[in-house]
Amino acid sequence: MGALRLVSLNAPHTEEPLDAYSRVVTEVARSLAPSVANLRVSRRIARGRRLDGGGSGVVITPDGFVLTSAHVVAGTDRGVASFVDGRELTVELVGADPLSDLAVLRTEPSELVAAELGDAESLQVGQLVVAIGNPNGFAGSVTAGVVSALGRSLPTRSGSATRIVENVIQTDAALNPGNSGGALVDGSGRVVGINTAVAGVGLGLAVPINATTRAIVGALMSEGRFRRAYIGIAGDSRPLPPRLAAALDRKRGIEVVQVFEGSPADRAGLRAEDLIVEVDGAPVGGVDDLQRLMAGDLIGRTVQARLLRQGREVTVELVPDELVF
Repeated sequence: MGALRLVSLNAPHTEEPLDAYSRVVTEVARSLAPSVANLRVSRRIARGRRLDGGGSGVVITPDGFVLTSAHVVAGTDRGVASFVDGRELTVELVGADPLSDLAVLRTEPSELVAAELGDAESLQVGQLVVAIGNPNGFAGSVTAGVVSALGRSLPTRSGSATRIVENVIQTDAALNPGNSGGALVDGSGRVVGINTAVAGVGLGLAVPINATTRAIVGALMSEGRFRRAYIGIAGDSRPLPPRLAAALDRKRGIEVVQVFEGSPADRAGLRAEDLIVEVDGAPVGGVDDLQRLMAGDLIGRTVQARLLRQGREVTVELVPDELVF
Protein backbone atom coordinates (compact mmCIF):
# COMPACT_ATOMS: atom_id res chain seq x y z
CA MET A 1 0.00 0.00 0.00
CA GLY A 2 1.18 3.49 -0.71
CA ALA A 3 1.91 5.82 2.17
CA LEU A 4 -0.35 8.77 2.81
CA ARG A 5 1.30 12.19 2.67
CA LEU A 6 -0.06 14.67 5.16
CA VAL A 7 0.11 18.38 4.32
CA SER A 8 -0.08 20.88 7.15
CA LEU A 9 -2.35 23.83 6.49
CA ASN A 10 0.01 25.91 8.60
CA ALA A 11 3.09 25.11 6.49
CA PRO A 12 4.79 28.10 4.84
CA HIS A 13 3.27 28.81 1.42
CA THR A 14 5.67 28.32 -1.47
CA GLU A 15 4.80 30.59 -4.40
CA GLU A 16 4.23 28.77 -7.65
CA PRO A 17 6.43 30.08 -10.52
CA LEU A 18 3.32 30.50 -12.67
CA ASP A 19 1.72 32.74 -10.06
CA ALA A 20 4.74 35.06 -10.07
CA TYR A 21 4.72 35.08 -13.88
CA SER A 22 0.99 35.79 -13.94
CA ARG A 23 1.31 38.64 -11.47
CA VAL A 24 3.91 40.38 -13.65
CA VAL A 25 1.79 40.02 -16.78
CA THR A 26 -1.44 41.15 -15.11
CA GLU A 27 0.27 44.15 -13.51
CA VAL A 28 1.82 45.19 -16.82
CA ALA A 29 -1.54 44.76 -18.58
CA ARG A 30 -3.33 46.76 -15.91
CA SER A 31 -0.88 49.65 -16.03
CA LEU A 32 -0.49 49.83 -19.83
CA ALA A 33 -4.01 49.10 -21.06
CA PRO A 34 -5.19 52.74 -20.59
CA SER A 35 -2.25 53.94 -22.72
CA VAL A 36 -2.86 51.68 -25.74
CA ALA A 37 -5.44 52.83 -28.28
CA ASN A 38 -7.37 50.95 -30.92
CA LEU A 39 -6.87 52.95 -34.12
CA ARG A 40 -9.40 53.03 -36.95
CA VAL A 41 -8.43 54.70 -40.20
CA SER A 42 -9.89 55.00 -43.69
CA ARG A 43 -7.95 55.27 -46.96
CA ARG A 44 -9.19 56.51 -50.32
CA ILE A 45 -8.53 53.96 -53.07
CA ALA A 46 -9.41 53.65 -56.75
CA ARG A 47 -12.68 55.05 -58.15
CA GLY A 48 -13.42 57.10 -55.05
CA ARG A 49 -13.89 54.09 -52.82
CA ARG A 50 -12.53 53.96 -49.29
CA LEU A 51 -10.78 51.10 -47.52
CA ASP A 52 -11.12 50.82 -43.77
CA GLY A 53 -8.18 49.60 -41.71
CA GLY A 54 -6.75 49.80 -38.26
CA GLY A 55 -4.09 48.96 -35.78
CA SER A 56 -2.85 50.10 -32.41
CA GLY A 57 -1.16 53.15 -30.95
CA VAL A 58 0.62 54.04 -27.71
CA VAL A 59 0.04 57.32 -25.85
CA ILE A 60 3.49 58.77 -25.11
CA THR A 61 2.59 62.18 -23.62
CA PRO A 62 -0.37 63.28 -21.48
CA ASP A 63 -1.14 66.08 -23.95
CA GLY A 64 -2.12 63.73 -26.74
CA PHE A 65 0.87 62.46 -28.75
CA VAL A 66 0.35 58.86 -29.88
CA LEU A 67 3.08 56.63 -31.34
CA THR A 68 2.21 53.97 -33.91
CA SER A 69 3.57 52.19 -36.99
CA ALA A 70 3.87 54.20 -40.20
CA HIS A 71 2.23 51.46 -42.24
CA VAL A 72 -0.87 51.63 -40.02
CA VAL A 73 -1.57 55.22 -41.10
CA ALA A 74 -0.15 55.09 -44.63
CA GLY A 75 -2.43 56.88 -47.09
CA THR A 76 -4.44 58.73 -44.46
CA ASP A 77 -4.03 61.78 -42.24
CA ARG A 78 -6.66 61.20 -39.57
CA GLY A 79 -8.59 58.51 -37.74
CA VAL A 80 -10.28 57.56 -34.49
CA ALA A 81 -8.59 56.25 -31.35
CA SER A 82 -10.67 54.30 -28.84
CA PHE A 83 -9.54 53.49 -25.32
CA VAL A 84 -10.44 50.85 -22.76
CA ASP A 85 -12.43 53.40 -20.72
CA GLY A 86 -14.82 53.81 -23.66
CA ARG A 87 -13.55 57.17 -24.93
CA GLU A 88 -13.26 57.71 -28.68
CA LEU A 89 -11.04 60.57 -29.81
CA THR A 90 -10.20 61.93 -33.24
CA VAL A 91 -6.50 61.71 -34.08
CA GLU A 92 -4.57 63.57 -36.76
CA LEU A 93 -1.26 62.62 -38.32
CA VAL A 94 1.64 64.78 -37.14
CA GLY A 95 4.36 62.99 -39.09
CA ALA A 96 5.43 59.61 -40.38
CA ASP A 97 8.76 58.04 -41.23
CA PRO A 98 8.15 54.95 -43.39
CA LEU A 99 11.87 54.10 -43.38
CA SER A 100 11.72 53.40 -39.64
CA ASP A 101 8.04 52.35 -39.72
CA LEU A 102 7.16 54.92 -37.06
CA ALA A 103 4.48 57.61 -37.03
CA VAL A 104 3.19 60.14 -34.51
CA LEU A 105 -0.47 61.15 -34.17
CA ARG A 106 -2.04 63.87 -32.03
CA THR A 107 -5.38 64.04 -30.30
CA GLU A 108 -6.88 66.72 -28.10
CA PRO A 109 -5.56 66.63 -24.52
CA SER A 110 -8.08 64.85 -22.28
CA GLU A 111 -6.18 63.49 -19.28
CA LEU A 112 -4.62 60.67 -21.24
CA VAL A 113 -2.39 58.16 -19.46
CA ALA A 114 1.07 58.22 -21.04
CA ALA A 115 3.16 55.06 -21.19
CA GLU A 116 6.75 55.15 -19.99
CA LEU A 117 9.32 54.55 -22.73
CA GLY A 118 12.15 52.19 -21.83
CA ASP A 119 15.40 51.24 -23.54
CA ALA A 120 15.60 48.15 -25.74
CA GLU A 121 19.39 48.18 -25.43
CA SER A 122 19.01 46.67 -21.96
CA LEU A 123 16.94 43.68 -23.15
CA GLN A 124 18.30 40.15 -22.98
CA VAL A 125 17.29 37.03 -24.90
CA GLY A 126 14.87 35.06 -22.77
CA GLN A 127 13.51 38.11 -20.95
CA LEU A 128 9.76 38.33 -20.37
CA VAL A 129 7.88 40.76 -22.63
CA VAL A 130 4.18 41.55 -22.99
CA ALA A 131 2.47 42.65 -26.20
CA ILE A 132 -0.57 44.89 -25.85
CA GLY A 133 -2.67 45.86 -28.83
CA ASN A 134 -5.84 45.26 -30.78
CA PRO A 135 -5.41 42.16 -32.96
CA ASN A 136 -8.27 41.70 -35.42
CA GLY A 137 -10.06 44.60 -33.72
CA PHE A 138 -10.22 42.97 -30.28
CA ALA A 139 -9.30 45.97 -28.11
CA GLY A 140 -6.96 45.66 -25.16
CA SER A 141 -5.67 42.19 -26.02
CA VAL A 142 -2.63 40.97 -24.12
CA THR A 143 -0.15 38.24 -25.02
CA ALA A 144 3.07 37.35 -23.25
CA GLY A 145 6.27 35.64 -24.25
CA VAL A 146 9.99 36.17 -24.25
CA VAL A 147 12.57 38.01 -26.28
CA SER A 148 13.53 35.19 -28.61
CA ALA A 149 16.27 37.08 -30.48
CA LEU A 150 17.87 40.50 -30.69
CA GLY A 151 19.67 42.33 -33.46
CA ARG A 152 17.28 41.32 -36.24
CA SER A 153 16.97 43.52 -39.33
CA LEU A 154 13.78 44.75 -40.96
CA PRO A 155 13.90 46.08 -44.55
CA THR A 156 11.67 49.09 -45.22
CA ARG A 157 10.87 51.02 -48.38
CA SER A 158 9.31 54.34 -49.30
CA GLY A 159 9.13 55.04 -53.01
CA SER A 160 12.60 54.38 -54.39
CA ALA A 161 14.29 54.74 -50.99
CA THR A 162 15.14 51.68 -48.93
CA ARG A 163 16.52 51.29 -45.42
CA ILE A 164 17.28 48.57 -42.93
CA VAL A 165 15.82 49.05 -39.44
CA GLU A 166 18.46 47.65 -37.11
CA ASN A 167 18.35 45.91 -33.73
CA VAL A 168 14.76 44.81 -34.25
CA ILE A 169 13.34 42.74 -31.37
CA GLN A 170 12.05 39.25 -32.12
CA THR A 171 9.50 37.80 -29.72
CA ASP A 172 7.33 34.72 -29.45
CA ALA A 173 4.50 36.75 -27.85
CA ALA A 174 1.63 36.21 -30.28
CA LEU A 175 1.15 39.08 -32.75
CA ASN A 176 -1.70 39.26 -35.24
CA PRO A 177 -3.09 41.79 -37.72
CA GLY A 178 -4.09 44.83 -35.68
CA ASN A 179 -1.21 44.48 -33.23
CA SER A 180 0.90 46.78 -35.43
CA GLY A 181 1.63 50.02 -33.63
CA GLY A 182 0.97 48.49 -30.22
CA ALA A 183 3.32 48.24 -27.29
CA LEU A 184 5.93 45.61 -26.51
CA VAL A 185 6.55 46.04 -22.80
CA ASP A 186 9.14 44.70 -20.36
CA GLY A 187 8.32 43.28 -16.94
CA SER A 188 8.65 46.70 -15.34
CA GLY A 189 5.92 48.17 -17.54
CA ARG A 190 8.21 50.17 -19.84
CA VAL A 191 7.59 50.23 -23.58
CA VAL A 192 10.69 48.77 -25.24
CA GLY A 193 9.31 48.27 -28.74
CA ILE A 194 6.53 49.11 -31.18
CA ASN A 195 5.07 45.94 -32.67
CA THR A 196 5.43 46.06 -36.42
CA ALA A 197 5.30 42.69 -38.18
CA VAL A 198 4.52 39.02 -38.00
CA ALA A 199 7.45 37.10 -39.47
CA GLY A 200 5.89 33.67 -39.08
CA VAL A 201 4.18 31.44 -36.54
CA GLY A 202 5.56 32.46 -33.15
CA LEU A 203 7.80 35.11 -34.71
CA GLY A 204 6.80 38.70 -34.05
CA LEU A 205 9.00 41.74 -34.70
CA ALA A 206 9.09 45.10 -32.93
CA VAL A 207 10.94 48.32 -33.74
CA PRO A 208 13.13 48.97 -30.68
CA ILE A 209 12.86 52.01 -28.46
CA ASN A 210 16.45 53.26 -28.31
CA ALA A 211 18.44 56.44 -28.90
CA THR A 212 17.88 56.28 -32.67
CA THR A 213 14.12 55.84 -32.49
CA ARG A 214 13.80 58.47 -29.76
CA ALA A 215 15.50 60.96 -32.09
CA ILE A 216 13.12 60.00 -34.90
CA VAL A 217 10.06 60.31 -32.66
CA GLY A 218 11.26 63.67 -31.32
CA ALA A 219 11.72 65.01 -34.86
CA LEU A 220 8.28 63.77 -35.92
CA MET A 221 6.70 65.48 -32.90
CA SER A 222 8.46 68.81 -33.45
CA GLU A 223 8.88 69.00 -37.24
CA GLY A 224 6.54 66.38 -38.67
CA ARG A 225 9.38 64.59 -40.44
CA PHE A 226 12.79 63.07 -39.92
CA ARG A 227 15.53 64.33 -42.25
CA ARG A 228 18.16 61.97 -43.63
CA ALA A 229 21.29 62.64 -45.66
CA TYR A 230 21.91 60.91 -49.00
CA ILE A 231 25.11 60.35 -50.99
CA GLY A 232 23.77 58.18 -53.80
CA ILE A 233 25.55 54.84 -53.91
CA ALA A 234 24.62 51.19 -53.83
CA GLY A 235 27.19 49.15 -51.99
CA ASP A 236 27.95 46.03 -50.04
CA SER A 237 30.30 44.98 -47.26
CA ARG A 238 33.62 43.51 -48.39
CA PRO A 239 36.73 42.29 -46.52
CA LEU A 240 39.66 44.67 -46.58
CA PRO A 241 43.00 43.56 -48.06
CA PRO A 242 45.16 42.13 -45.23
CA ARG A 243 47.71 44.98 -45.34
CA LEU A 244 45.05 47.68 -45.11
CA ALA A 245 43.09 45.72 -42.50
CA ALA A 246 46.18 45.57 -40.29
CA ALA A 247 47.00 49.25 -40.81
CA LEU A 248 43.46 50.41 -40.02
CA ASP A 249 42.77 47.77 -37.35
CA ARG A 250 39.46 46.86 -38.94
CA LYS A 251 38.29 44.06 -41.19
CA ARG A 252 35.70 45.36 -43.67
CA GLY A 253 34.71 48.31 -45.82
CA ILE A 254 31.92 49.20 -48.26
CA GLU A 255 32.49 48.32 -51.90
CA VAL A 256 30.71 50.74 -54.21
CA VAL A 257 28.56 48.70 -56.59
CA GLN A 258 26.78 51.60 -58.28
CA VAL A 259 26.99 55.40 -58.27
CA PHE A 260 23.71 57.10 -59.13
CA GLU A 261 23.96 59.76 -61.80
CA GLY A 262 23.82 63.32 -60.50
CA SER A 263 24.13 62.24 -56.87
CA PRO A 264 26.58 63.70 -54.32
CA ALA A 265 28.79 60.63 -54.81
CA ASP A 266 28.74 61.16 -58.58
CA ARG A 267 29.65 64.84 -58.18
CA ALA A 268 32.51 63.88 -55.83
CA GLY A 269 33.94 61.42 -58.35
CA LEU A 270 33.25 58.12 -56.57
CA ARG A 271 33.46 55.09 -58.86
CA ALA A 272 32.22 51.53 -58.88
CA GLU A 273 34.68 49.21 -57.08
CA ASP A 274 35.90 51.97 -54.75
CA LEU A 275 36.21 50.56 -51.24
CA ILE A 276 35.02 53.08 -48.63
CA VAL A 277 36.57 52.66 -45.18
CA GLU A 278 35.71 55.94 -43.45
CA VAL A 279 33.14 58.75 -43.75
CA ASP A 280 33.32 61.97 -41.75
CA GLY A 281 35.99 60.45 -39.53
CA ALA A 282 33.92 57.38 -38.63
CA PRO A 283 34.82 53.84 -39.76
CA VAL A 284 32.29 52.08 -42.01
CA GLY A 285 32.35 48.34 -42.45
CA GLY A 286 28.91 47.83 -43.93
CA VAL A 287 25.91 49.63 -45.36
CA ASP A 288 24.31 49.75 -41.90
CA ASP A 289 27.29 51.76 -40.61
CA LEU A 290 26.89 54.27 -43.44
CA GLN A 291 23.15 54.41 -42.90
CA ARG A 292 23.64 55.34 -39.25
CA LEU A 293 25.86 58.27 -40.26
CA MET A 294 23.35 59.70 -42.73
CA ALA A 295 21.67 61.98 -40.19
CA GLY A 296 20.16 65.35 -41.01
CA ASP A 297 23.13 67.34 -39.73
CA LEU A 298 25.25 66.07 -42.65
CA ILE A 299 22.93 67.61 -45.25
CA GLY A 300 24.77 70.34 -47.16
CA ARG A 301 27.95 69.92 -45.11
CA THR A 302 31.28 68.92 -46.68
CA VAL A 303 32.48 65.57 -45.33
CA GLN A 304 35.53 63.55 -46.22
CA ALA A 305 35.35 59.95 -47.39
CA ARG A 306 38.45 57.81 -47.16
CA LEU A 307 38.60 54.95 -49.63
CA LEU A 308 40.79 52.42 -51.41
CA ARG A 309 40.93 52.73 -55.20
CA GLN A 310 43.00 50.32 -57.29
CA GLY A 311 45.28 49.65 -54.33
CA ARG A 312 45.80 53.33 -53.41
CA GLU A 313 44.30 55.25 -50.53
CA VAL A 314 42.26 58.24 -51.71
CA THR A 315 40.30 60.93 -49.85
CA VAL A 316 37.35 62.63 -51.54
CA GLU A 317 35.01 65.37 -50.36
CA LEU A 318 31.27 64.80 -50.41
CA VAL A 319 28.37 67.18 -49.78
CA PRO A 320 25.33 65.01 -48.94
CA ASP A 321 21.88 66.01 -50.18
CA GLU A 322 18.64 65.49 -48.28
CA LEU A 323 16.98 62.14 -48.99
CA VAL A 324 13.68 62.79 -50.72
CA PHE A 325 11.12 60.01 -51.13
